[in-house]
Parts: sequence; structure tokens; C-alpha cells
Amino acid sequence: MHRSVRRLLGSAATVAVAASLSLTVADGTSASVTSSAIPQFTMPKVYGTRFQAASHHDFTKGILRSRDDGILRGWVRSYNKGTAEYTPVRWVSGKQEEDGFFAGPEKGDVSGYRSPVSSKAVLYSTTGCKISGTRVTADERGLGTTRCSTQGLTAHLEAGYRAAMITVYRGQIVKIQEISTP
Repeated sequence: MHRSVRRLLGSAATVAVAASLSLTVADGTSASVTSSAIPQFTMPKVYGTRFQAASHHDFTKGILRSRDDGILRGWVRSYNKGTAEYTPVRWVSGKQEEDGFFAGPEKGDVSGYRSPVSSKAVLYSTTGCKISGTRVTADERGLGTTRCSTQGLTAHLEAGYRAAMITVYRGQIVKIQEISTP
């Protein structure tokens, strides 16, 4: 009797765990979480006015092969053969409250990173997946909400110099979430 109860409870627990590992993405599609799921990294300030520090990197040796796991507020400078070079950016306030722009390091500054782009990388656009779109698709923080196709991701990377939250996991870029600019 006890053995059958344990089997029943064991089966119920297995189903509960499987259900908890399956989640529904915001656009209604379903995705399974695997052991290689991207952890929740701390998001930097979207409109931060300082460059994010990389204390243990020696940028005097040129562009680094990869950034540590986490999220960088930055932009892709160049993209070639599945590898992106990117740098940190900061927000420069304008004269009016809604006026301003993102700026990268000064000319001659070598602080930058180079990472391969994961084949499963995703782009969340602020312009409806169009490079020069007019429809804004951003949340209240100013981050893109429209998930784009692989072609949209490639177009974004090739266009370069678009401020975004760049997520790196296990040495690869796995997510790019554009930041809305006025």
C-alpha cells in the first residue's frame, strides 16, 4: 500500500516539476527551460550617465575576446562572420528633459569587447524590427518589446551603433534589447 502511494506522489511530483519548467513567453508562445537557460542578471540603469566599469580588464591590450557573463549597456560597433565588437555607452542629457543621446567612449579609447553571437540569440526591438521604423515598441523603461527574426537581428548587428542592453552568457551574446532614444 505504501509503495503505491509513493509511486503516485512521485508521479505527481514529476508532473509538477515538468509544469514548472515550462513557461509561456509574453507573445503567447511556449518555451521549455533547459539546464542552459539564461540566468537573471542584474540590469544596469537604462539611461545611466556613466560607463559600466570593467575593473579586472586591461583594455590597453586591445579589444577583449569576450565580456564576463551579464548585461552591458552598449552598442555593436561592427559585426562580421558571427562575431560582434561592442562597447559600453552612457546617456548624455540634453538641455530639455526629453532631449539627449547615447555616447560611446571617446575616440582613441580601446575599451571594447568581441564576442560570438549565439545561434539562438534574440533581438527585442524598439522600432518594430525595422532599422528606421517609426512605430515605437518599447516598455515604460524604454526597452524594446518586439521580438525580431534572425534576419532582423542580423540587420541590427550590421547597422551598428544602436544603444541596447547586450546580454552575454557563457562568452556569447544571447540577447539584445534595444533602448529607445528620442
